[in-house]
Amino acid sequence: MELLNSFRSSKAREKEKEKEPGNNAPSEPFSLPSPIPEWPQGGDFAKGKIQVGELELVKIAKFQKIWSCSPQNRNENGATFYKPVGVPNGFSLLGHYCHPNNKTLHGFVLAARASTSVKPLADPPLQKPIGYTHIWKSSSYIEETGEESNVYFWAPLPPEGYQAMGFLVTKGPDKPLLDEIACLRSDLTDRSEVRGLILNIQPRSSDVTFRVWNTRPSHRGMQGKGIPTGAFFCSANQECIDDLLPVCLKNVNFDLHAMPNLKQINALIQHYGPMVFFHPKETFLPSSVSWFFKNGAALYTRENSIGEPIDPDGSNLPAQGHNDGQYWINLPNDKSKKNLIFGNLDSGELYCHVKPALGGTFTDIVMWVFCPFNGPGTLKIGIMNIPLGKIGQHIGDWEHFTLRINNFDGVLWSIYYSQHSGGIWVDTPELEFVTGNKAAVYSSKYGHASYPRAGLYLQGSQKLGIGIRNDAAGSDFVLDSSMKYQIVAAEFLGDDVAEPHWLQFMREWGPTVIYRSRIEADRMIRHLPCKMRCSLENLLNKLPCELCKEEGPTGPKEKNNWFGDERC
Repeated sequence: MELLNSFRSSKAREKEKEKEPGNNAPSEPFSLPSPIPEWPQGGDFAKGKIQVGELELVKIAKFQKIWSCSPQNRNENGATFYKPVGVPNGFSLLGHYCHPNNKTLHGFVLAARASTSVKPLADPPLQKPIGYTHIWKSSSYIEETGEESNVYFWAPLPPEGYQAMGFLVTKGPDKPLLDEIACLRSDLTDRSEVRGLILNIQPRSSDVTFRVWNTRPSHRGMQGKGIPTGAFFCSANQECIDDLLPVCLKNVNFDLHAMPNLKQINALIQHYGPMVFFHPKETFLPSSVSWFFKNGAALYTRENSIGEPIDPDGSNLPAQGHNDGQYWINLPNDKSKKNLIFGNLDSGELYCHVKPALGGTFTDIVMWVFCPFNGPGTLKIGIMNIPLGKIGQHIGDWEHFTLRINNFDGVLWSIYYSQHSGGIWVDTPELEFVTGNKAAVYSSKYGHASYPRAGLYLQGSQKLGIGIRNDAAGSDFVLDSSMKYQIVAAEFLGDDVAEPHWLQFMREWGPTVIYRSRIEADRMIRHLPCKMRCSLENLLNKLPCELCKEEGPTGPKEKNNWFGDERC
């Protein structure tokens, strides 16, 4: 429990001081609790600049506050708008930055210049705007809130064949200078989508609604070429966001020269690898894949009901192909080996898939954990907890979390916590750090979903208090992913990483299980108070599909996020 006692919330350590309304001093973003080491040399990883075809990019993470607002509606969050400062000579801004007031400052925008080593294929990649369009001013909002000065929002007017990437904010009505921002040649842009409403203002004295969003590339994943600029997107009096067309940069040549090499990947994992905590009452602990095979897991086919032993490295598993239902892994018929469902924490390790993200400007280190068995679920209805018998049980449980590393400087940017059919991204200021820059990952009891903090999480309706329990807590059952890991795939490195045989098994790691869910539901209804019975049937519709059926789980390479982005 010593690790748990050393927890220090990054929020507690990094309480950013609020700036006075008139203070224009540069604002420093969040920094990790421990210094970043000097990464091993080689390539262009963490060199501060990334070249993408005709453009050279730098990350700007120092800001000067322009305007901050706090909507009177307590259900809405305020936001602060910043001008990036410290742009290197020769580089041009692509837009200003906006950050929600309820979060620690953590962001960046990109600045760009034409590459000196690549000859333009057509017109110059960057051009000044030919003018600006006024989008919105804060006067009507200020009348209600008592803010000290007006601010104006401007959209650059790009030359023909170019597109604007962001917006500018000024404190006065004069239009910005034309050289304050650059527009990008259209063939060097990609489609984006608005994601996460930051600010929503509708003053009572005006019909105009002003909204601000973050954006992200529409096409993401291992082959996604879109690069987010970090700039915000805004509109005034726009009722439907479906027709909005924000754009992002595009890594046209998809040159991944800024991705880390194998030595750098190992250094990143050893520095950032999270501590994975299993529940103190966890029965079904993880193991290595080889331990699972050595201790009795068997390969079954439609023609073989006895089961064939599996080689420790999985070399006798059918490789490639697709999940055709002809093969699956299951427990051995030998009852003396049934205890392998309890796992073996000492043998446990994380299996790492390293891949490019966001056009090669980030590296995703996807860390897979294997548990031989997924335990039964517990249904929570209000204050009642109802064990679901065998519902939720299945053989061969694969779960994961993902570290997203910024390739400009090698800084951990966020962690994705996978939770059954979905999950959440958590930015570094919101993480719990155990020691140094190693964050905590809590694995839920029996189900092994990943959470950033200890607590009770409901898979169902949190608002109604009905769903499958996911209990996460710290304990002495700990797996240190910075030490116990194996890099199993990194396609961009070619032959530098040999994928293990078992990774090519595209079938199910456990048999499909059918539950008599309607009978179970009827049984539960009979034991509930009379006032709850009539409404329970509607509430059951909100429960996850696991109440009905558990498909045999497939391995990591069959998951959507292997080639795509995380589901969020």
